[in-house]
Amino acid sequence: MIARFAAMSEEERAARHSPIERVAMMAAPQRRKFVALLSSEEREVLTMWEGQARPAQQIPKGDWRTWLMMAGRGFGKTRVGSEWVIEMAESPGMRIALVGPTEDEARSVMIEGSSGLLACAGEDAPLWEPSLGRLTWPNGSRAFIYSAANPESLRGPEHDFAWCDEIAKWPRGEEAWDNLMFGLRRGLLPRVLATTTPRPTPLMRALRERSDVARTRGRTADNALLAQGFLGYVEGLYGGTRLGRQELDGELIEDVEGALWTRDMIEKARVMGRGVKGDSYFQHRGTRPGSAAGESNCPLVRVVIGVDPPASASGDACGIVACGLDGEGVAYVLGDHSVRGRSPDGWARAVADAAELWGADKVVVEANQGGDMVESVLRGADVALPVKSVHARYGKGRRAEPVATWFAKGKAKFLGAFPDLEDELAGLTYGGGYEGPGRSPDRADAMVWAMTELLGGKERPMPRITRL
Repeated sequence: MIARFAAMSEEERAARHSPIERVAMMAAPQRRKFVALLSSEEREVLTMWEGQARPAQQIPKGDWRTWLMMAGRGFGKTRVGSEWVIEMAESPGMRIALVGPTEDEARSVMIEGSSGLLACAGEDAPLWEPSLGRLTWPNGSRAFIYSAANPESLRGPEHDFAWCDEIAKWPRGEEAWDNLMFGLRRGLLPRVLATTTPRPTPLMRALRERSDVARTRGRTADNALLAQGFLGYVEGLYGGTRLGRQELDGELIEDVEGALWTRDMIEKARVMGRGVKGDSYFQHRGTRPGSAAGESNCPLVRVVIGVDPPASASGDACGIVACGLDGEGVAYVLGDHSVRGRSPDGWARAVADAAELWGADKVVVEANQGGDMVESVLRGADVALPVKSVHARYGKGRRAEPVATWFAKGKAKFLGAFPDLEDELAGLTYGGGYEGPGRSPDRADAMVWAMTELLGGKERPMPRITRL
């Protein structure tokens, strides 16, 4: 890092952005003053890869054979691949494989694209012979394009290095990868860079398990130079959904074997587009939908807060999930208000806040984990609503099974995206198992209690919450 960038504040240096991004993020007066103090050499650095590469885009250290870069769209994966190939080609006589999902994609993205090899090399661009699918540098290094749709084309040729783009899209991924690996046998340290937006394919799963793979993760939001307004727009549409987490956050999301909630099932149960908040759908906040405060096509007739109190005071989460029932008998997850690391008074008050926010008519809480205390604290917070204590006769997974069936049948839905809750639901398996994040699915259990109250009983709607 050049001296003036090294002299930036600790907060700036700790950021995940590149030097050029950190300059671009400055307020206009500060940016003008900063740039005016730069020498011509320092300004030139900002136009080079040295000044534009974020830490996550730099070559990882260590003894690795495969560098797997899983990142969201717009992160800069193609630029990384191009710059890496250009650096590898500086050694004379290198043979480099450029493998795309198809030959057309390898050519249009990896070579001729806006972040492809020709654009990144600039005046030092190698000779490009499209008819031969070959790049040639003055020092004798050459790169050849291949299609993963034709794995046999990789049977035989030898290479020192390889750049494989969008491997999660490869139509014959494992076969193409295996043939490439057999030919990656030239030089002292053959290596491959694989850049991709992740999908749960057999090849991706295999690379995830290997010990000789260096992994880099990245999000679309990491790129501070994206067009203004783009990130907010796509986050509003897809943020938190499976598609958004895959395409924007670069997460590899797949189903647990025997999951009660598969990822496809969760997406099918999501309503009103992506990233929608419950109050915008029902046009209400703090009052019952359908009242004078707002109207909806089918207003809610009940709102219940499900609570799964923490088993200990050691930082466990308290699951707090709001669910509502509409006039047609369909239940919705409205909000996940779970908290972690709070005192009993703290998380009980979070329950009261959620109840007031949604105009709830009841709180459902496990009796063996603080039901009496929740009711006592709610009373102390001047909240007048019933608290129902329930007893857990079965494990979390077992009592979630009928609720999962309601989602599968369309009787229960998600009003928006709830990534943490959805990850826990996707970890619950038939037979009572759990393979999700954390020690216990606290959010999922809270949702199960609320949904069971709404769809499993015959109670009539009760008066909503009021402040004394």
